[in-house]
Amino acid sequence: MSKLSNNQGRAYEFACLNELYKSISEYRNVELIKNSSYTAAKRAFATLTEKEKQTYRISALAMIPSIFKREPRIIEDDTDTLELYIQKDEEGEKGDVRDIIIARDGIKWEIGLSIKHNHFAVKHSRLSPSIDFGEKWFGFPCSEKYWEDIEATYRYLEKAKQQGKTFSEIPNKENKIYKPIIAAFISEVKRQYQKHPSVPRKLVEYLLSKYDFYKVISVDKKQLTEIQTYNLHGTLNKSAKHRKPTIIVPIASLPKRIINIDFYPNRKNTAELSMDNGWYFTFRIHNAETYATPSLKFDIQIKGMPTEILTINCSWE
Repeated sequence: MSKLSNNQGRAYEFACLNELYKSISEYRNVELIKNSSYTAAKRAFATLTEKEKQTYRISALAMIPSIFKREPRIIEDDTDTLELYIQKDEEGEKGDVRDIIIARDGIKWEIGLSIKHNHFAVKHSRLSPSIDFGEKWFGFPCSEKYWEDIEATYRYLEKAKQQGKTFSEIPNKENKIYKPIIAAFISEVKRQYQKHPSVPRKLVEYLLSKYDFYKVISVDKKQLTEIQTYNLHGTLNKSAKHRKPTIIVPIASLPKRIINIDFYPNRKNTAELSMDNGWYFTFRIHNAETYATPSLKFDIQIKGMPTEILTINCSWE
């Protein structure tokens, strides 16, 4: 993700956090926790123009009624204090993609929102000679065969780095770099799945989250805020003491089987993965830096998901 996109993402987190705080305050006691992540988001928001700030606020406001209808515990007027805060980025590395946490210690309850500004990518995971993606993604170390398969490609990139080459100066990148890395990745996922039947479920939990969440995406060009419901473990949409959700969020099934993983048709830099229950992902590998380095990055997109994962379009007023 570029520095600009990262800054816009943090700024949008700040807008969502503050609009939530103001809206929740109308119903109950709420504490806004001003941690280091809050400070970073506030700083990013301050860099926006006044017009941009207003756009971000309007976008954030649009999603709030829909969230409240699905989560009555947020606005339940009880004796406890609701806490509202932005999580540290490190939590994402541990498999928790939630940016904003809404929590009530009194009833040991929390939900989270993943906040996105004009982008739909699931992850931007790296591959390198020192990254064991099997251990990181599934909890199972990559095989010796995988390390053998990637060795020559990364050695080639290390040589190009020592020569001070840019990626654009490397000839035939798709065949020399991207294709062999994608091939090694595909083969390793197949090997892991043959040994460990839990790989499909663990893969989705890595790519999406170990925790249930609502994904909130600001789509500025369309002047709408999109909400996606990822209720994979049944922890969203709980009733309050005296109020039930006015809109039901179904529980979606995690995959149990890999149906196919292979190269995306006519692309040497992209793999496609289809699993049962409607799950379908693409993995496009690309260079993350201008200059050659033995490290590559995935742009991972979710192209298909269970029908129980709802998409709600909230138009801006």
